[in-house]
This record gives sequence, C-alpha cells and structure tokens, in this order.
Amino acid sequence: MGKVKVNRSQPSLDMTPMVDLAFLLVTFFMLTTKFAPEEPVVVDMPSSISEIKMPDTDILTISISKEGIVFFNLDGKYTREALIGKIGEKYGLQFTSKETHAFSLLSSFGVPIGNLKEFLDLDPEARKLVKQTGIPADSAHNELSDWIILSRMSNPKLRVAIKGDRDSNYPIIKKVINTLIDNRVTRFNFITNLEKEG
Repeated sequence: MGKVKVNRSQPSLDMTPMVDLAFLLVTFFMLTTKFAPEEPVVVDMPSSISEIKMPDTDILTISISKEGIVFFNLDGKYTREALIGKIGEKYGLQFTSKETHAFSLLSSFGVPIGNLKEFLDLDPEARKLVKQTGIPADSAHNELSDWIILSRMSNPKLRVAIKGDRDSNYPIIKKVINTLIDNRVTRFNFITNLEKEG
C-alpha cells in the first residue's frame, strides 16, 4: 500500500492583533504623558551623588538663573487659581477669568506682581519674548515671601525645592534661603543633576 501524501500549506500569521496592540500602546502613552513645560530660563544645575527623587505633585519650585533672577513655579491648576486669587486680595488687584486661566497654565515666571496683569494679558507666544526681571527677593521689597506664604495657604502639602544655577551668585541664593527660613520653611530640597560615575 502506498503512502498518503499530505498537502503541506505555508503557515500564515495574522498581524492585525499585533498592530492593534501597538496602536493602543502608542495612544496610551500619548494620553498619559505629561510634557515638561517650557521654562523661561535654562538653569545649569550643579551635580551631586544624591539619588533621592522629587515627588511628581505638590511642588513649589524657586529657580535662580545664572544672572541671579528669581523665578517661581507651582504645580496644580486649582492650587494656582487659588493662589492668584489670594495674591489679588493682598495687592488689591482684580484678575479676570482669562488672566486666572492663563496663570493656571503658566510655567515658571519671574515678574513683579505690579507687572503680572499685563504679563498675563499677553498671548503665550508673546510671553516667551518678554525679558523677565525676576521676583523681588530683597529685604526692602520681598514679594517672594508673599508668593511662598500664599502658596502654602493654597496647598498646605507643598514641598519647596530650590533649583539654582551652578554659576549664580551666593548672595541671591542666601536671600532665597533666608526668605524661606523667615517664613518657617526649614525643610526644602535642592534640585541637582546626578553626578556621573567615572
């Protein structure tokens, strides 16, 4: 009796589920990714060996540029809206809903409170072109102190972090630290780059 010949067919692999999965993953990462906001100044941070990571939320960041200009940043849209309301009450300013919304979406800023309304009235592209003079932090006119106090009133869970340029002058960093201490903020972090092994 002869052997029965079995027809062999080429195996086929349906890639449709793999393509669907790839698109689902891409969509997931696009929707959940939080992009870093564009900063008004580049800060070249010093390096350290500390590997402690900052939390993702409830952060108040004070940035100091190489020229000694102080910038302020606070995360949380609703915290920012509450903060701008408190600043308006303290300084007798009326912020419109458009200005409040612009402030809630703003990244770091460094303008005195007197110039804040006109800064917020600009469109986002025009704001990038404004040369920011910094938040006053000297002893005669310390607006940074008000920003810190009212931020902590808006969100008591805030953690304070200082992000200073490695080439900035020590006196301005000392003023910022003294402002924090004067407002009973004795625990704060310095944001640094991780030192490379070698």
